[in-house]
Amino acid sequence: KILLILGFLSTLAVIALIAVAVTQNKPLPKNIKYGIVLDAGSSHTNLYVYEWPAEKENDTGVVQQVEVCKVEGPGISGYAHDTEKAGPSLAQCLRQAEEVIPSKQHQETPVYLGATAGMRLLSLENRSAAEKVLSSVEKTLRSAPFNFQGARIISGQEEGAYGWITINYLLGNFKQVLYQRQSGWTKLLHSLKSISETSGALDLGGASTQITFVPNEDSRESPENLLYFRLYGKDYLVYTHSFLCYGKDQALQQKLAEDLQASTSTLDNSSLLDPCFHQGYQRTIDISDLFKNPCTSAKKKQFPFRQLYIQGEGDYQKCRRNIQKLFDKTHCPYSSCSFNGIYLPPLQGDFGAFSAFYFVMNFLNLTSEQSPVALDKVTSAIESFCARPWHEVKPAYHQIKEKYLSEYCFSGAYILSLLENGYKFTEKNWQRIHFLGKIGSSDAGWTLGYMLNLTNMIPAEEPAVPPLSHGSYVGLMVLCSLVLVAVILFAWLLFHKPKCLQKGIV
Repeated sequence: KILLILGFLSTLAVIALIAVAVTQNKPLPKNIKYGIVLDAGSSHTNLYVYEWPAEKENDTGVVQQVEVCKVEGPGISGYAHDTEKAGPSLAQCLRQAEEVIPSKQHQETPVYLGATAGMRLLSLENRSAAEKVLSSVEKTLRSAPFNFQGARIISGQEEGAYGWITINYLLGNFKQVLYQRQSGWTKLLHSLKSISETSGALDLGGASTQITFVPNEDSRESPENLLYFRLYGKDYLVYTHSFLCYGKDQALQQKLAEDLQASTSTLDNSSLLDPCFHQGYQRTIDISDLFKNPCTSAKKKQFPFRQLYIQGEGDYQKCRRNIQKLFDKTHCPYSSCSFNGIYLPPLQGDFGAFSAFYFVMNFLNLTSEQSPVALDKVTSAIESFCARPWHEVKPAYHQIKEKYLSEYCFSGAYILSLLENGYKFTEKNWQRIHFLGKIGSSDAGWTLGYMLNLTNMIPAEEPAVPPLSHGSYVGLMVLCSLVLVAVILFAWLLFHKPKCLQKGIV
């Protein structure tokens, strides 16, 4: 009987120990939330899917990109003459998002669309068409199984500020939690002077460009360029400005309009020699298309021809001189300006340059994770590329569409003009610009910052917790262990008593 009791008690203690340990230490259910942001740019639309744990950190969610889908066709502003097709163009990427996000969470997943400079220009040019495009987009997004939260044109300030949030989040400047990254990016992070400082953001799109950073001094000269943010329990005062019409595509349109005006007296058979295109390259453009949007409409005048024939010249220095005419540096009502009379405080800290800044410089092999390429080498590389004749460039990059390939010379020269002449970067602080495409698994751009800021408005949920508190768990484990030890000790004493005592007992 004693043996049966001892066996029963020891078995019970072992089962209790195992059951408590397994129950307490089993993986907790993942409480993941999802969000969708569509970046409706001037030339294309991208859909991003983000996820974050329901429990927030210091009132801001920890958001990560899990999917990106590039929408086929032009940006939604490209549907100005066929507005009903703007919404359906998004359908394929929405279906892709449905596959990524668990079906039971579709209805609670918020979806936002932010339209940027392309739609800002369309709204200025044709408000009715812009409203119809947004209406078509909204109709499609409402028909998706997600929680539609809005489709709107975001301001240039918002675009710049959200890009700044993205860069600093990905570089770990808001909190000391660095996600797994490629070794190159880890080295880049360690190369920055102070991980606790924020980095500036430089964004270049097709129709606008933004510069955003935390100034060293609390300047009140231009309060309309200052924004306040609270992220991860800390307040930030940020300078930001967006230059509409100074994205790379609209800047090219502006330059062509300027060149056309300056050359009307010397134009021969409506031909224009352009130093920003490769020698031997030819392009024909309609005069009406050149002057149809607000960026160039002020320069419009009557010409004796309908089409302009452009012939490449491949002269980098001349190209730079033409581009610099786009930046008006003649007046500055503040202590310091960038161009066009816009206030710019002294540049401060490191800068992450993304979107077209990265795409163009990466094509020209001028991006580096280890250390930035020196300014003189960048200039030399772009000058050499522009000097290559078109018959040599075209077959060397046959996989790239001709329109994009033909404009890399201009885009490279424009980026240098914008950064040097526009934003006042010099040989000395050029090294502080880091051209960023992806950091870890996330794209550099404004949409992640948008999602991060929006999570401040998403209520936090109680985190999943083990069934027992730590104290109760430890107490039960100790109690079960003591019972098991007592049973084992009693059994040992019973079977190892002196024979005389065992006889006496018998």
